[in-house]
Amino acid sequence: MARIRLVAGFLTVGLWTLLSRVFGFARDVMMAAYLGAGPVTDAFFVAFSLPNMFRRFFAEGAFNFAFVPMFAKKHEAGEDAEGFARDAFWGMAALLLIFSTLAVIAMPFLVWAMAAGFAQDDRFDMAVLFGRVAFPYIFFISLVALLSGMLNAVGRFTAAAAAPVLLNVVFVGAMLLADRAGWPMGLALSWAVPVAGVVQLAALWVAVRRAGFQMQFRMPRLTPELKRLAIIAAPAVLAGGVVQINLIVGRQVASFTENAVSWLSYADRLYQLPLGVVGIAVGVVLLPELSRRLRAGDEGAGQHSFNRGLEFSLFLTLPSAVALVVIATPIVAVLFGRGAWAASDTQATALALAVYAVGLPAFVLHKVLQPLYYARHDTRRPFRYALVSMVVNALVAIGLMPFIGFVAAALATSLAAWVMVWQLWRGSRNMGRAAQLDAQMKARMWRIVLASVVMGVVLYGLHLALAPWLDQSGLRYLALLAMVLGGSAAYFAVGQMIGAFNLAELRASLRRSRGSAPAQPDQ
Repeated sequence: MARIRLVAGFLTVGLWTLLSRVFGFARDVMMAAYLGAGPVTDAFFVAFSLPNMFRRFFAEGAFNFAFVPMFAKKHEAGEDAEGFARDAFWGMAALLLIFSTLAVIAMPFLVWAMAAGFAQDDRFDMAVLFGRVAFPYIFFISLVALLSGMLNAVGRFTAAAAAPVLLNVVFVGAMLLADRAGWPMGLALSWAVPVAGVVQLAALWVAVRRAGFQMQFRMPRLTPELKRLAIIAAPAVLAGGVVQINLIVGRQVASFTENAVSWLSYADRLYQLPLGVVGIAVGVVLLPELSRRLRAGDEGAGQHSFNRGLEFSLFLTLPSAVALVVIATPIVAVLFGRGAWAASDTQATALALAVYAVGLPAFVLHKVLQPLYYARHDTRRPFRYALVSMVVNALVAIGLMPFIGFVAAALATSLAAWVMVWQLWRGSRNMGRAAQLDAQMKARMWRIVLASVVMGVVLYGLHLALAPWLDQSGLRYLALLAMVLGGSAAYFAVGQMIGAFNLAELRASLRRSRGSAPAQPDQ
């Protein structure tokens, strides 16, 4: 029952994240049709990446890794968890208000720091304008991240997982409205960003109040608990900053090649589908679960939670990575190949997608291994590991740029991710039983790899057989669907046959994820 409950938690978050990514695909398909991979798209992607970068820096990548375990422990112990959360919320709101104001004023410098290559043409002024409109999003989405952490810590995953859907719904609506009204598309997209933040914050505020937390206004004050939170979070904030430096390096490399920022951004969106569905689901469910188990001193249950997170990640991530490498070109061509999109855009984006896909398993394994550290309030070692991965990323991206161009940014990202995973895995070897592979994981891991390889061979054959269909506008959608269904059927058939996973167990978990709230702690 515990296994089904844990996997059900992963599936609940994963299914809502999948829905968000579907709307995200609709957004990206529309953007590709309206704008293609031109200067307006480049400028918007850089402008949108700025609040997202600082969001991961302050909230999702650092603050929540410290906040969630502390809040979860207080809630489990019957202490004043809401008072702690209220102090954190309003204190964070005050800091974000000041930071957002300063960032809007300093926007030209931020754009230059992100994409110095834009200074050579009109993209710079557009990015500054778009950035000033979009940047206040960080205020709303960082507070959303804190409220989401509260809900996840008490086992209420649905509202927090559903909130990102609203962002993409607002984007789609903004593009349809701009097209009908004749508004500048880039500016309409920029205004959609803070509007979506307001909508998401309102939705999470209602969900938190329904969960029994009133979160009434309190004047910001630095309490002893917030000081402790800051001390725990500081190394994670620095680690998040290192990760974002990797992003900046990639953007800088791409900014010196026309349209490269757009190519990398579209490729990023495609591999973010499995990364988001699996990585977010595992990260959201696994951290509070491990925190509870380790606080109770239950190493066996902690090992079970870690291994099921690892198993769930490999089960979905490895076949996704193989598929994105083998059929990258038809995926990009079918999804984006219309309107202002050119054939050269397809080739460049497909190449970047395949390179990103090589690192996809590492991106997700990172999400599985990090909670082993943060559940123990160990944020120092992940910071040191992140520094090493930053050096690797910079050396590869800058060093290979003269030889392979913008693809160096994607290659550097993937290699740095694998270096980070290797360090996290090596560092976890002294954590005892909770960080060790169990018998089921050892038996299934290599079978999942084998099933994924067989699926890749099937996909390659289907690509060759259906190539004529992929060149016909009316049939290419069916051809891509046939490849996806054929590859999925091969993976599940072979995986079930060799014991890589148990479909009956997955169906039971899926049924539970549709029912009552999953992942409630054992009493």
